[in-house]
Amino acid sequence: MVPIQVAVCGPAECTPAEGELAHEVGGLLARAGATVLCGGGPGVMAAVARGARDAGGLVVGVRPDADRAATRTPEGDFPVMVMTGMGQARNVILVLSADAVIAVGGSWGTLSEVALAMRRGRPVVSLGGWQVADAAGRPVSGPVVVTTAAEAVRTALEAAR
Repeated sequence: MVPIQVAVCGPAECTPAEGELAHEVGGLLARAGATVLCGGGPGVMAAVARGARDAGGLVVGVRPDADRAATRTPEGDFPVMVMTGMGQARNVILVLSADAVIAVGGSWGTLSEVALAMRRGRPVVSLGGWQVADAAGRPVSGPVVVTTAAEAVRTALEAAR
């Protein structure tokens, strides 16, 4: 059986609450046996990586740049780095490599990852992040909005299976 891969997206400049949620999500995913994918940077990305590593899981950073040595920092020391050299186009690689996507918080980069995942048919779970509405203000179907890390992980894993 191929292990489930879940991408966790979120802002590089996150709030403390978003960082705590991301850390919890990473730990829960790792304990469930999922491989965690993220953008390999600071903020939500570093927090989810710490959570996954603290729980003994595997986390893969998919970087927009090509210089692996420049990305090594105490907060973002990822055991596996994929250096794309593609800038924000790396978001496509990230979401296409995932069986499901969890967005923690929101930034423009996070919104692009959510949109790309939806367009490519990946299940998306939003935890304290973007909620897209149509012109009449009605929520657009697609991303599942949740309020806890446990609910985000459970929903993503169920959708990925």
